[in-house]
Amino acid sequence: MILLRRLLGDVLRRQRQRQGRTLREVSSSARVSLGYLSEVERGQKEASSELLSAICDALDVRMSELMREVSDELSLAELAESAAASDAVPVPVRPMLNSVSVASVAGVPTGRVTIKAPAEAVDVVAA
Repeated sequence: MILLRRLLGDVLRRQRQRQGRTLREVSSSARVSLGYLSEVERGQKEASSELLSAICDALDVRMSELMREVSDELSLAELAESAAASDAVPVPVRPMLNSVSVASVAGVPTGRVTIKAPAEAVDVVAA
C-alpha cells in the first residue's frame, strides 16, 4: 500500500538534506517541534496544510514544487506496485495445444488428419 505521508516525508527530508540543514534548524525556522518534524519526515505523522506551508517556508521551497515531486514519486510507486501485481499472476505466452485426430469428415474418409488447437477452441462431436 502506498502511503502519501511517507512519500511526503521522504521528499521533505531530501529537500532539507540537499540544503545541508539539520532537523533542528528547520524545526526552529518553521516553529515546529523537532520531534514532530522528525515524525513527519519518517511518514509517521500526517502534516496539515498549515504545517506544510511553514516547513516549505523554512526550506524556501514552493509548496507546488514539493507537491510536484511528491506526485512524481507517487506515480513511480504506483507503476512499481502495478508491475509487481502483474508479475505475480503468470500470463501464458501461448495456449496449450491439444491434438485431435480425425478419421473422417461427414462420413467421408480423410486419410488421417491431426489438428492442433487450444482444447477450449475446438468442439469435437461424434457422428
